[in-house]
Amino acid sequence: MIASGVIVAGVATPILGLAWYASKGSGDLWPHLIGSILPRALQTTVLLLLGVGAIVSTVGVGTAWLVASYRFPGRKLFEWALLLPLAVPTYIIAYAYLDVMHPVGPVQSGIRSILGITDPRGLWFPEIRSLGGAIFLLGFVLYPYVYLPARALFMMQSPSMVEVARTLGSSRARVFRRVALPLARPAIAVGTSLALMEALNDIGASEFLGVRTLTVAIYTTWVTRSSIEGASQIALVMLVMVLLLVTLERRGRVRQRFVGRAARQRVAVAQPLGRGAGIGASIACALPILIGFVVPASYLLDHAVRRLAAHGIPDALPGWILNTVSAAAGATMVAVVAGLVVGYTARFARHPATPFLVRLTSLGYAVPGTVLAAGMLMPFAGLDNLIADGWRTVTGDRIGLVLSQTGIVLIIGYVIRFLAVSTGGIEAGLTKIPPSLDMAARSLGSRPARTVATVHIPLLRPAIAAASLLVFVDCMKELPLTLLLRPFNFETLSTTVYAEAARGTYEDGAIAALMIVVAGLVPVVLLARTSFREGPKASRRPRIDPIEAVAPAV
Repeated sequence: MIASGVIVAGVATPILGLAWYASKGSGDLWPHLIGSILPRALQTTVLLLLGVGAIVSTVGVGTAWLVASYRFPGRKLFEWALLLPLAVPTYIIAYAYLDVMHPVGPVQSGIRSILGITDPRGLWFPEIRSLGGAIFLLGFVLYPYVYLPARALFMMQSPSMVEVARTLGSSRARVFRRVALPLARPAIAVGTSLALMEALNDIGASEFLGVRTLTVAIYTTWVTRSSIEGASQIALVMLVMVLLLVTLERRGRVRQRFVGRAARQRVAVAQPLGRGAGIGASIACALPILIGFVVPASYLLDHAVRRLAAHGIPDALPGWILNTVSAAAGATMVAVVAGLVVGYTARFARHPATPFLVRLTSLGYAVPGTVLAAGMLMPFAGLDNLIADGWRTVTGDRIGLVLSQTGIVLIIGYVIRFLAVSTGGIEAGLTKIPPSLDMAARSLGSRPARTVATVHIPLLRPAIAAASLLVFVDCMKELPLTLLLRPFNFETLSTTVYAEAARGTYEDGAIAALMIVVAGLVPVVLLARTSFREGPKASRRPRIDPIEAVAPAV
């Protein structure tokens, strides 16, 4: 219980630091923010979230219903391939499409060639560097957050309800609208909230596409204008938006709890579609994969091969990989240990405050990376100065800012940000260990520590492995925290992609971007293997679903 309290205090510290820095701002700062920055940034952010929410819910729910309820060409492929956009970070898809959709890029050049137009400006084309372009791209990257839980709930629904509705004369569209969709609202609410949290956290895609969201405003106010106080005040406004988003998600699920029968239900059989409808369903499922994964991945592969053929492997690539892997691995080890502490607190502690403490550990996942970084600066800068002053007093030497320059602050930021992923996965594994095993171990004289080491940990290995993998890849892809908390001259794969895109040298960043996408494919494969097993063997085999790792975050 004490250890979990310490972890919760560490997670809550950035919020307190944020409030402290915001209170240090001068009196005329708020009027400037309210008059010049916040209205536009707030309006842009709200429009972005509304647009992304509409796309992810429409695409995610529509494709989930198709693959769960009907048979059509390519259904088995689309079932797992619809998860592939999860492997592409938002800033990388913007990085790729900026070049693909450029007036001299392959898309517009190909269309002009077909139409016989030679002037690069002779063809009107939608501007990708716009709010609409950001909504479109983010929506087609983040829809799997809705697709996965919605598909699971559609598969769990009793087929008898659908069959009864059909026998009463309801069309397929009416059955979906009046029966299946209301029952899936809790999963849709959770998935949409997760997608919106990711859109709110985005900084790379929004900045590349010229969209001035609250996240971009925090970054530019802090880095460009050197005003941490102003950035903290904007971050407080953004934190209020996050809390509002979480509240709306909770209210959206109120009175939407449905309980199925405890007895084993008959599995729903997917209904075949006619030739025309089947082709339409295949196209509807193929388009999100094409837009969200195939186009950016093909672009990165092509440019990476060109870069390698022309200039070979970048000399700095081993350093980027080493920095990325070392920071992500360090954060993963700490996050897994902390997740075990919190998970066992939730399992064994009987204190009334335990559920509240466990819930607070997920706070970091709900807070955007820019907000978290701004809040971490004050407490850790103070601790850094305290260590430096103490060392100089004792030895007379200057050691500088140890925590910041060694990357410890960055690792702690990763842990706070993704602790919910680790805790959720480990808690999901612990729920599958029956309490009778604990009782049997106690009756044989085993102490709690030995029970954990010899009984629980071997059974938890799949959960720990899944949680570790998800945390590691999330740390590799994280951009806002890395940009703001990294040591000087510390380049990772994500910051390299950001820097190259900012300079417009897309080919030079293609190799780093491709490596991030390849790393992101690993958890997607894990999700596909654990989420889509079918048949009697799979139903008897205990398994850990990694999607449970992110559900507690909201």
